This record gives sequence, C-alpha cells and structure tokens, in this order.
Amino acid sequence: MRKTVTAIVVLIIMSSGMLHGQTFTLKSNELNGQFTSKQYGNDFGCNGGNISPDLVWENAPKDTKAFAITMYDKDAPTGSGFWHWVVYNIPATTMELKSDAGNYSQKSLPQGAVNGNNDAGTPGYVGACPPPGPAHMYVITVYALKSKLEIDKNASAALIGFMLNANTIAKASIIAYGQQ
Repeated sequence: MRKTVTAIVVLIIMSSGMLHGQTFTLKSNELNGQFTSKQYGNDFGCNGGNISPDLVWENAPKDTKAFAITMYDKDAPTGSGFWHWVVYNIPATTMELKSDAGNYSQKSLPQGAVNGNNDAGTPGYVGACPPPGPAHMYVITVYALKSKLEIDKNASAALIGFMLNANTIAKASIIAYGQQ
C-alpha cells in the first residue's frame, strides 16, 4: 500500500511539472523569422533603420550573474561570418532589451552593460545587410553567464565571443533571415 501511495504521489508531481524546469528562452515581438527594414543596416549599400530588435528572455538559470547578447551572420562573405552586435555584462536582473538598445549614441542599455565592438569596428548594433542572392541566417543569442566579463571595452567581437563561451551557463537563440 505504501509503495502504491508513493508511486501515485510521484506521478502527480511529475505530471504537474514540478520535476521539469522551465526552458531558458529568447523571444522578440518584432522579429517573426524575417528582418524588416527597421532592423536592416544603413550602410554597405543598405538603407534600413539600423535599429536593434527588442529582445525578451525568461527562465534563466538561478545562478546567472550577468547576460550577454550577440547577433551573428554565419553566411557573410568574409570567410569568418560577421558579428553585428555584441553586448555583455547586462545585469542579472534584466530580462529584456528594448528596440534600439544597440544604438551606441543613445546609451539606452541597462547600467553596467557594454556595447562591444561589432565587425564593422564600432560599438553597438550594425544592422543586417546581406549582398544580393540567397537569404542569410542571423543568429541572435542570449547567454546566461557565471560571471561578468573582465575585458577591455575595445576588445574584438571574436575575443568577446571566446570569453562568452568560457563563462556560459546556458544560452538561448532565435533566428531571423535577411535577403536583398
């Protein structure tokens, strides 16, 4: 009888989701699988708004000390892809970035967060601008970090990426496509 009651209690707990943690998730209200003219760059032959998308994340690991965001185009014709946006040391209490948070001149990131250099050599967001041809896949990732990054604010996106990977507890991504 005792084994039967224990088994029933375990089944109730499992079906209620108490044994299953929530998944670390990244979302955007503006992106629905495709960039709009708002997120495209206004350089390199493109004339978009150069506005970073809104991003919202949830269910981060409880031991998260900071967050980071990257936007990467693996299809860029550079031989190594292209980092469009790198933000790090976002406070662990922050769960969203508003649209245009990547605008370096607006200084609209949460206090302590750093807009790192993108592959255009400037801090902040540089919008998508794929050359004519097949669609490019842009991967936007939020990283839950075990510590803030102690790194020079002028570090390259590749070095920041290395440091992110060394300090990641969990990460979540969304993909948006862009094509001219």
